[in-house]
Amino acid sequence: MIRVFLLDDHEVVRRGLADLLQSGGDIEVVGESGSAQEAARLIPASRPDVAILDARLPDGNGIDVCRDVRAVDSSIRGLILTSYEDDEALFAAIMAGAAGYVLKQIRGTDLVDAVRRVAAGQSLLDPAVTARVLERIRNGVEQPHELRSLTEQERRILEYVAEGLTNREIAARMFLAEKTVKNYMSSVLAKLGLERRTQAAVLATRLLGRNP
Repeated sequence: MIRVFLLDDHEVVRRGLADLLQSGGDIEVVGESGSAQEAARLIPASRPDVAILDARLPDGNGIDVCRDVRAVDSSIRGLILTSYEDDEALFAAIMAGAAGYVLKQIRGTDLVDAVRRVAAGQSLLDPAVTARVLERIRNGVEQPHELRSLTEQERRILEYVAEGLTNREIAARMFLAEKTVKNYMSSVLAKLGLERRTQAAVLATRLLGRNP
């Protein structure tokens, strides 16, 4: 039996997914939640083979949950389920270690097949998208020396700061919790030896060639 955990803030959606997945006879839903924070605690304890994670939730997002869960147990495979086709979200999902990223418009039989394939160790991520992500990481090496201490995520947040985005806007763009963005921002300031966000914006504008 393939053990599955469901994360979606709509109970009707969870019920429908559970009925659909369990109708085949080889999949068992071992847990569910409508909260990102709760799911991050429950999923490792439930030890599913696959966690189906809604990308957007009232208290966070499935991509952050995937990252947190896999940090605890890397054998759990994350399948991001979303209503939006978005390169930034795809990038974030790959960086979080997700095994798949599918749209909610997917046919029921295709979703069941996706769960089986992910449980078997396959990846549902488009190789072309994965290649773009790897290229972005490689390009991150060729950057101003002042920024070389930053991680890929920190650099991207700094780029958004240079564009004038708020933490909330950055969180929405990157599919992160606002608190996570604040933590990243604190790390960026510490690594760059700066005290204020405005200083970081000025530095990024100069180094990255952003328009103020």
